[in-house]
Amino acid sequence: MVLAMDGIPSLVAMYLLFVFSTTCHEAAHAFVAQRGGDDTASAHGHVTLDPMPHIMRSPWGMVIAPLIGLYTMGWPLGWASVPYDPRWAQRYPLRSSLMSLAGPFANFSLAFGSLALLRVLIETGVYHLLGTGVRSGFVFLNEGVASNSPLAALAFLLSRLVYLNLLLGAFNLIPFPPLDGAGVLEGLSPRGIGSLYARLREIPASQFIGWIAASQLFPYLYRPIEHLIVLGLGF
Repeated sequence: MVLAMDGIPSLVAMYLLFVFSTTCHEAAHAFVAQRGGDDTASAHGHVTLDPMPHIMRSPWGMVIAPLIGLYTMGWPLGWASVPYDPRWAQRYPLRSSLMSLAGPFANFSLAFGSLALLRVLIETGVYHLLGTGVRSGFVFLNEGVASNSPLAALAFLLSRLVYLNLLLGAFNLIPFPPLDGAGVLEGLSPRGIGSLYARLREIPASQFIGWIAASQLFPYLYRPIEHLIVLGLGF
């Protein structure tokens, strides 16, 4: 029996997974910044897995845009952010770089944790896997397990958590402002790179340009990552 979760339940689940994954991403930024000496995000209540402070800060990116994406494309697309002190970032570039890296690291941790749990369930015979990728979520249930059962829902959620968080983590590592990859590179590179990014941020609509450029580059970066993970885990 093929895993199937369609219609409104699937869309609701995908939105909730997006909110959960994005909240973990932003909370990781805030937590590492706090540990590094910048309490800006902490003072605004962002060191939390409660999604409400993050939704209140970015309602368009956390609610409106993902729901539009689900309605038009069947996939949630959005954004969020936490505040930080730029003077702290300039004074401690390595700590700032680690703060930027924390968000994608949280997404990759969620992806690998979900994939490991799926793998355990497959190895123990709870599920039978068919297909070559985590993206499709082709999980076959043991005979007698209904496709609308809790086990089927769990397989659906885990497979989507894998793909969604791989996407979020990899996309955010692209080194174009305003993505996290720019912050990582800025903190680890010579001062000249930081000056370049500072000048780029002064350009009107630079963030929008960065999003467009990253979107065009992303398919070339993500597919090899996905294939390596799939091959490495025997999927």
